[in-house]
Amino acid sequence: MAAAGPIELLAPARDPACGRAAIDSGADAVYIGADRFGARERAGNSLQDIEGLVRYAHRYRARVYVTLNTLLHDGELPQAGELIHRLWELGVDAVIIQDLGLLELDLPPVPLFASTQLDSVTPQKVRFLEQLGFSRVILGRELSLDELRAVRAATCVPLEVFVHGALCVSYSGRCYLSGALGGRSANRGSCAQPCRLPWTLRDGAGVVLAHQRHLLSLQDMDRSAWLAELVDLGVGSLKIEGRLKDERYVRNVVGHYRRALDGVLAARGLPQASSGRVELGFEPDPSRSFHRGGSAYFLRGREAGMSTPHSPKSTGQSLGCVALVDGDWLELDRRHDLQPGDGLCFVGADGAFRGVGVEQVLGGRVRPATMAGLAPGVAVSRNRDRAFERSLEAAGTRRWIALQLRLDAVGGHSSLCAVDEDGVQVFVPLPSGAELARDPARAAAVAEAQLCKLGDTEFRAQAWELAGRAVPHLSRSAWNELRRALVDRLRRARLQAFPRAQAPPRPDRAQAPWARLDYRGNVINAHARALLERCGVAEIEPGAEAGADLSGRPVMTTRYCLRYELERCPRLHTGAAPLEPWSIEDPQGRRLELRFDCARCQMQVLGP
Repeated sequence: MAAAGPIELLAPARDPACGRAAIDSGADAVYIGADRFGARERAGNSLQDIEGLVRYAHRYRARVYVTLNTLLHDGELPQAGELIHRLWELGVDAVIIQDLGLLELDLPPVPLFASTQLDSVTPQKVRFLEQLGFSRVILGRELSLDELRAVRAATCVPLEVFVHGALCVSYSGRCYLSGALGGRSANRGSCAQPCRLPWTLRDGAGVVLAHQRHLLSLQDMDRSAWLAELVDLGVGSLKIEGRLKDERYVRNVVGHYRRALDGVLAARGLPQASSGRVELGFEPDPSRSFHRGGSAYFLRGREAGMSTPHSPKSTGQSLGCVALVDGDWLELDRRHDLQPGDGLCFVGADGAFRGVGVEQVLGGRVRPATMAGLAPGVAVSRNRDRAFERSLEAAGTRRWIALQLRLDAVGGHSSLCAVDEDGVQVFVPLPSGAELARDPARAAAVAEAQLCKLGDTEFRAQAWELAGRAVPHLSRSAWNELRRALVDRLRRARLQAFPRAQAPPRPDRAQAPWARLDYRGNVINAHARALLERCGVAEIEPGAEAGADLSGRPVMTTRYCLRYELERCPRLHTGAAPLEPWSIEDPQGRRLELRFDCARCQMQVLGP
C-alpha cells in the first residue's frame, strides 16, 4: 500500500542553524523544540527563532514541526495550549505531542502528530489515535517490516518511522529508569541516559556473566538500505533522529539520505515532497560523523550484535586492523587517508575501549600519541576525521528552485515573467516610456545576462525566452533592479501559495482498546483522565510522574534481550541456562532485577 502523498524526509533541528542546514541539504521537513515541554529539554528554541526557521523552510515548501512531547501536569496544560496557539500563528505546520490531555483544550486547527512516546506499536493503538483525530502517528522503532505492514493495512492515518540515529533501548514512553534512579524523567524531557552506563550482569547464584559492560547501550539505527521497502509498504515520513546533534552531523546524514531516497523515488516515478534540488559540495558518509555502528533494529526481525558493550561513544569509520607495529609507528591492513589530528579508537585485549590521537603520518605509516593497547590484529576505527569535518564546514551546499524566465518585449506593455517549478507565476512590468534598443539582439543578451544572475537567491534560471522584439534600452543596473523586484514578488507569491495543512474538527471520543491502564498509560493530569474515561477506560492508575510506586515493577520494557544477545535464550540456545533471576548493577552499586517475558519476547528491568 503506497503512502497517500509524497514521501517526506524529516530531519532534526537542535536550533535554527541546524534546521537551515537540514533544509539546504535536502530535508522536506524539520522538527524542532520550543523553549518548553519538549522531550529534549537541552534543545529548546525561542518563538522568534522558530518563526525565522518557518519562513526559511516555506521558501522551499518544506515544513516545520514543533515538539511538545512531554507529559504535562494540570497546571501546565493552559501554558501548553497558549504555546500551541502562538506556534500556529507563526506558521508552524504541525505540533508533535505525547499528552492526550492536550486534546481536551480549545486548540487551533494545527495538525497534531502522535509522538513515538505514545508507544504506538500495535494496529489497535494506532487505530485509536487515528480515531482521536491525530494527523500522523509516529511509530515505535521496534517494529519489523511485517508489523509495519499490519499497521498500514489496519489504518489510514499517515505513518512516520525512524530510519537513522541513536536508539533508546526501551520502548519509547515506557522507560522510567532515569526517574527511578535519579528523579530525572524521560517523559518530562530530562532523561539522564542510565542505559549508557556500564553495568555488571549476574545470574541468580551471583555468578558474574558480564563485568562493567555497556549492556543496555545500543548501536545507532541505520536503515538507509531499506528505504525502498519502507516506501513500498506505505510509510509517509522517514525520520532522522538527532535533536542534540550539531550542524555538521545534520548536513552529512541528511545529504546521505536525500541521495538514497531520491534514487528510490526516481525508480518509482514519485515526486519529492518539497521544492528544489540540492548541490551538496561534499560526499556524504554517515560513518564519518558521530556513529556507534549501524543496525536495522528489528526491521528484519531479531538479530544479535545490536549493542555496544565496550563503549557508548562514537566508534566512527572502520579502518581495518593493525598489520604491523614498529616502535612508535604502526601500519594498517587497509589503505587509508589518516591525517595528523584525526582520532583513533579500538578495543584492547583487556576489553577496554580506548581512544588516541594521530600525531604523524608518513605514507602508510601512522604514529599515534601512544601505542598502549595497539598490537597486530587489533581492529581500529577513526572517530574523528579532521579533513571530513573541514569539507563539511567549507561545503558550498546549495538548494535551488528552477525558474523559467520570459521577457515579453511586445509594444508599450513589456514585462518580465517568472514561472517556478511549482507553477507559481509572477510578472513585473518594464519601465514605461523607455527608449527601444536599436540593436534588440544585443539588448536582449544584456537583459538575459543580468536577469539570470540569481546566484545569491534560492532560484536558478533553467530556461530563458524572449517574446517579441520591442526590447527597451536599459542599463545593467536597471535590469538588476528589475531582477530583484521579480525575485521579491516571486517569494511573496510562493508564500501566499504555500499549501498549509489544517486539521479537521477533532472528535471528542474514540473506542479505547483497553479497559484499564496501569502507570504505563502515563496519565498524570485530569484532562487526559477525562478523555480516556470517555473513551471507555474504566480503571486508570496514575502515571509514574504523578507519584506511582515503581518498587519492583518494570521501569524499562524492551524488545532487546540480554539472554538472546549473550546466546543464553532457552528457546534458541542449548546448554544449561544460568539460574534466575538475573540482575544488573550500576557503578554506584544499585542492583536491578531482570524479568524475561518469553511469550512476548521482551525483557523488563524492575525498579529498585
